[in-house]
Amino acid sequence: MSTVTVSDKGQVVIPAAIRHRLGIQPGTKLDFELEGDTIRVRPLRTISRTQPEDGYGMLRCDQPGERRLAEFDVATAMRSADDDRP
Repeated sequence: MSTVTVSDKGQVVIPAAIRHRLGIQPGTKLDFELEGDTIRVRPLRTISRTQPEDGYGMLRCDQPGERRLAEFDVATAMRSADDDRP
């Protein structure tokens, strides 16, 4: 358990070990809940972090030959055949 001091402005510093373990970085939103005489704080997660390689294999090209990613038009590939957009 870590002990911190509240500043005159009501601010506290979350210990580094806790920030690292929970992935709290500048800009992270925290949820505060009062449970009796206890404060529960938890980071709000909107979108989990991913790595570029997590998307490997999501797009497929059925054309023969090797293609480079720079040549691949994602918008065209995602449109269905019955889409009326040009």
